[in-house]
Amino acid sequence: MAQVVWRAEDRYPGGDPSAGIDTRHAFSFSGFYDPGNTGFGLLVACNEERLAPGAGFDTHPHRDVEIVTWVVEGELEHTDSTGHATVVRPGDVQRLGAGSGVRHSERNAGTAELRFVQMWLVPGVFGTAPEYEVVRGIADSTPFALPRTEAVLHVRRLADGERAAVPDAAYCYVHVARGRVLLDDVALDGVALGAGDAARLTGEQQGRELRAEGGAELLLWEIHAEPAYG
Repeated sequence: MAQVVWRAEDRYPGGDPSAGIDTRHAFSFSGFYDPGNTGFGLLVACNEERLAPGAGFDTHPHRDVEIVTWVVEGELEHTDSTGHATVVRPGDVQRLGAGSGVRHSERNAGTAELRFVQMWLVPGVFGTAPEYEVVRGIADSTPFALPRTEAVLHVRRLADGERAAVPDAAYCYVHVARGRVLLDDVALDGVALGAGDAARLTGEQQGRELRAEGGAELLLWEIHAEPAYG
């Protein structure tokens, strides 16, 4: 069992503040490259985005990547080259399977700041037809099995003192979207995680728990494979 904690302040800053885009990258991305931090299991990006009203990303392409988006606050407007035009709100899980190629844009559709987390995973098959779906108001603890991968997303919204089990998988990625949690008991050499912090866990995780302090919203990735490109 191994554990690596990445703090919010250690994320690589990106985006374009002059255009109302503030980004924090968990892994190597765009102009930032660290050969020791290119991904975790199938997860190759976990970007925290803050967009001012009207700000966004103009139409751009993707290929052979599964993109999962979780809105923390605000409204995200998505349009793509396959004809989808959607507004994604807190509680919704959006998935864009780029497959053989798709172009899309993302914009803050509201009048307040938009905050969302976008995660990219390597699929198990390449060159397939693009796919798109939104799960509206996903219920707490409902697992979202990501198609075309060996990965499952667990969304947990915990009240003060409530606990959540850590998924037992080869790779488990814990991202705190809001609030604060304790990973195991701090008195027993556990660790506290705040908003924007993440824990990368490998090996057997049976019996490990997360406990909210004052309430928390968590994104837990259960990953059972590494990327395979050939």
